[in-house]
Amino acid sequence: MTPSGDVLAMPAEPVYVPPMTPQALLSAEELLHLNLPNKRTELVRGVLVVREPPGGRHGRITAEVARLIANHVVDQGLGTVYAGDTGFTLARGPDTVRGPDVAFVSKARVPPHDPVGYIELGPDLVVEVLSPRNRPGEILAKVADWLRAGTRLIWLIDPIRRVAKVYRADGSESLVAEDQTLEGEDVLPGFALDLKTIL
Repeated sequence: MTPSGDVLAMPAEPVYVPPMTPQALLSAEELLHLNLPNKRTELVRGVLVVREPPGGRHGRITAEVARLIANHVVDQGLGTVYAGDTGFTLARGPDTVRGPDVAFVSKARVPPHDPVGYIELGPDLVVEVLSPRNRPGEILAKVADWLRAGTRLIWLIDPIRRVAKVYRADGSESLVAEDQTLEGEDVLPGFALDLKTIL
């Protein structure tokens, strides 16, 4: 009891709390050699992020978008399309590696040799197909990482709401409704995608 009459609660036995150690940060190279079967991984400022694989609708939409963009890119000789969560190193010290659903890199920026490791740049175009598990804060963090790394155009396709959100390097944003068209703008000249055809 204190002099003012308050009762203090004291543990009957000493409490042991193990010391908290900071989480070890991984590098892009360590992530590349990490083996987590059937998981999708990214590195965000050195911290490993592990997710379950997406579902069927996500896979179908991603494949269709990748096919349509790749057909246009090959026909026009514009550069290279990457799919299947190809890793892009967006920052170093600590490292950030993101894997978009689909990415386009213009011919002038394509690495001279196909790297075995992650590609060290922000793609010109990033396409992300949202899943029900995606949280808004995580998605906005990804958008910020892509834009900081030099990505010029980002399409977030939302199959549940049947819309797409477009983010641009100049800071502008727009919403594309189901009955409207996603445009490649100056990043992917001549490309247009009727959103309803893939949803």
